[in-house]
Amino acid sequence: MNTQKTTPQGFQTNEYADAQLQEIVRKMRERATVYKEKLKDPVLSSPEGTPSKKKPPPPPKDEKKEEKKEEAEAKPEEDHYCDMLCCKFKKPPLKKYMTYLQLPDSIDSYTDRRYVAWLMLVTVAYNWNCWFIPLRFVFPYQTPSNTIYWVAIDIICDICYLCDLLVFQPRVQFLKGGDIIVNKVEMKKFYHSSMKFRLDVISVLPFEVLYIFFGFNPAFRANRMLKHNTFFEFNDRLEAILDKAYIYRVIRTTGYLLFILHINACLYYWASDYEGLGSTRWVYDGQGNMYLRCYYWAVRTLITIGGLPEPQTLFEIVFQLLNFFLGVFVFSSLIGQMRDVIGAATAGQNYYRSCMDNTVSYMNTYSIPKVVQNRVRTWYEYTWDSQGMLDESELLEQMPTKMQLAIAIDVNFAIVNKVDLFKGCDTQMIYDMLLRLKSIVYLPGDFVCKKGEIGREMYIIKQGEVQVLGGPDGTKVLVTLRAGAVFGEISLLAAGGGNRRTANVVAHGFANLFILDKKTLNEILVHYPDSEKLLMKKAKVLLKEKGKPAPGPPVQQPRGLAGLFGQKQETPKLFKAMLGGKGKAGLAKLLQLKRERDIQVTPQKTE
Repeated sequence: MNTQKTTPQGFQTNEYADAQLQEIVRKMRERATVYKEKLKDPVLSSPEGTPSKKKPPPPPKDEKKEEKKEEAEAKPEEDHYCDMLCCKFKKPPLKKYMTYLQLPDSIDSYTDRRYVAWLMLVTVAYNWNCWFIPLRFVFPYQTPSNTIYWVAIDIICDICYLCDLLVFQPRVQFLKGGDIIVNKVEMKKFYHSSMKFRLDVISVLPFEVLYIFFGFNPAFRANRMLKHNTFFEFNDRLEAILDKAYIYRVIRTTGYLLFILHINACLYYWASDYEGLGSTRWVYDGQGNMYLRCYYWAVRTLITIGGLPEPQTLFEIVFQLLNFFLGVFVFSSLIGQMRDVIGAATAGQNYYRSCMDNTVSYMNTYSIPKVVQNRVRTWYEYTWDSQGMLDESELLEQMPTKMQLAIAIDVNFAIVNKVDLFKGCDTQMIYDMLLRLKSIVYLPGDFVCKKGEIGREMYIIKQGEVQVLGGPDGTKVLVTLRAGAVFGEISLLAAGGGNRRTANVVAHGFANLFILDKKTLNEILVHYPDSEKLLMKKAKVLLKEKGKPAPGPPVQQPRGLAGLFGQKQETPKLFKAMLGGKGKAGLAKLLQLKRERDIQVTPQKTE
């Protein structure tokens, strides 16, 4: 029996399987492209795909020699110890003190604290002369037994005056045509041509040589009181560096009042000595402490308390009239100055009270519920206590943009720089963004954003906490966000329909948030295309993470060819209609119905 071998027919492929294989190849190519981009971009790469950093090249030999030289110079500065009975501690070397005390070639009078300290020393010498020259001239406190002590202190004050005239003032910088002049010759010329230099020279003229002819009379030192420019300059510089300058202004105004009373007491003793001590009821009788008695009389006269003995002679009457006129003028001026100082110190508090009173009056006019009024008062009180002002932007608007940026960097850059979303972006872009951030305070329980609403802002937590709520009833706390956290960035970066809020966010306690709206961010990103591309990539990653299914039991993957080709696609509805309801051929059924109808029509015709 001959067996005939059958030749195998040609291999035939299924079109559906071929399409599935092509789809698999396409997806694998896309996946390879994505991983290749991740390897190129370290921000979006996963820990597994992050390429290892190359070791930095070794520094050249010249740099090594310089580093060794610097270390050798730094070593002797570190080994300075101070041995005490109880302990041993390290102290800074003398070289550092000398470097700090070294006088610079030019002095910036606005920023150099050493110059302010020197002005304070000269001011002390000036006040010594202003207070004690009249006292020593009128009252018999300078005697031959203590003259040497008075002269020694006078010499110290004169040395301060001379050092200020010859060393410090010729080094002070000045402005000329908007430029800061630091040239030594120019600074000396400017100082020598000023009125301050002339007064400083007059204040150090040695009229004390007349002591040889007239004795130790303190009146020959009256020119020392002409150095008043240094005193007022010290006041200006000190107020500029003090946190609460109004306290010093109150002390200074009080000092003015005490000094005027001091001069009046000296004049009263001089008038009493001219008339004769105890010669009338009006003059000083010479009993008790002479300075305190005269000072008491000056206080009662200048403040117009009254109750003093009536002047008897013409000299006493004229002196008392002039004293009354001077007292009214000086006392009213000092009271007005004190009022201005206290008013300036409490200007912010008065503005806060005025704003709150106007707001409360407005709410009462329109019958706002008490619950809302209480929340408004709470917002005012918390904002004022935490910031010291109601709106920070009003203060910053008065400054140039560069100063606003410098303040914003010092205050807010550390917070924004911690945000993962902006890591890798251009630093200048972050600086521009700092100027556009708006600070808003939320009260406990306030909704920062609600689920489903259109999102147009991104939030950065500056201070406080917020809670993300979810669950069936929307009261379950999903996560608590603290200072430095960011939320709402998906709504800010997403395009199309991805800008709706996905959860409720509520302030847990008082929360101070930075807000950046979408329009502002787009205006900034126009000038930084690289940062825009980076943010768009991060936005895609965030949207993919947002679209992932919720965690649950693992889904069983089909095995064999079913796992290779994937799930079978659903049959189109139109094709189902063509096939019929229960698996029967739709066209065959229609043809059968047509034949039956034709058969019924044919007998009717034959009849």
